[in-house]
Amino acid sequence: MPAVSASPTPFQGLWIPLVTPFHDGAVDHPSLARMTKKLAGQGIAGFVACGSTGEAAALDKAEQLAVLETVLDASQGLPVVMGLSGYHLGQTQEWVQTLARYPLAGLLVPAPHYIRPSQHGLLLWFRALADASAAPLVIYDIPYRTGATLATDTLLALAEHPRICAIKDCGGNAAKTQALIADGRLAVLAGEDAQMFTTLALGGHGAIAASAHWQAPRFVALMELLRTGDLPEARRVWQALLPWVEACFAEANPAPLKAVLAHAGWMRNELRAPMTAASAALEQRLQTLPGLSPR
Repeated sequence: MPAVSASPTPFQGLWIPLVTPFHDGAVDHPSLARMTKKLAGQGIAGFVACGSTGEAAALDKAEQLAVLETVLDASQGLPVVMGLSGYHLGQTQEWVQTLARYPLAGLLVPAPHYIRPSQHGLLLWFRALADASAAPLVIYDIPYRTGATLATDTLLALAEHPRICAIKDCGGNAAKTQALIADGRLAVLAGEDAQMFTTLALGGHGAIAASAHWQAPRFVALMELLRTGDLPEARRVWQALLPWVEACFAEANPAPLKAVLAHAGWMRNELRAPMTAASAALEQRLQTLPGLSPR
């Protein structure tokens, strides 16, 4: 039997949460477009614009919309999910309504950060945004960024909403991951790159993986091996990828990733404050990885 779920959903396979290139402090749209076009031809399922890997918190609203437009234009017809965040419900609903004019495959939505609402408050938050949205919601369960933990029962209740369709699973709770996969109503996408193999082997639908900017075809091959149940070969591919995955998150994301992509000539090695570039020690470590230049 295949390891990866075959349930029909647009949220499956490998999704790339795009970095945002900068040039002298401004968004580098030509580099963003070239990168998006290159990745679109490597077997991936779709893109996420303005996620945490894209340094969206450091972009103003006009910049976020400009990034989204560039990605949509360069995506070669692949679906695009837009990230958003906030803690003021009314303002976030207005932003969701602004995004409704774009042809989005979904919105990637975390819990409201900083305020740490109750489970009832989290239900209200996601349901209100889903009601306001023209696109499906992908719940972004990432408690170490938001400070809010989504309980399994809360997620199962949210799965009843017709426009809440998937979860980017960064919760770090294996029992919760397995319960969501077993329930089957939400497409479960691994959000922690190091947990990709396990989530897929358990029957998850795919992954939103920053590390897959680099050598995306190898990650695509891994998912196909797991889908067809070839665990021995999948383990071999995963073990070869794991040093890169670990190095990619050895310092704050996306600094290591941008260092590698800059080395490969895709963009400048530039982040927006308060994010900073990878350390010299990590850059040296990255240079030792085999096949540094992305394909």
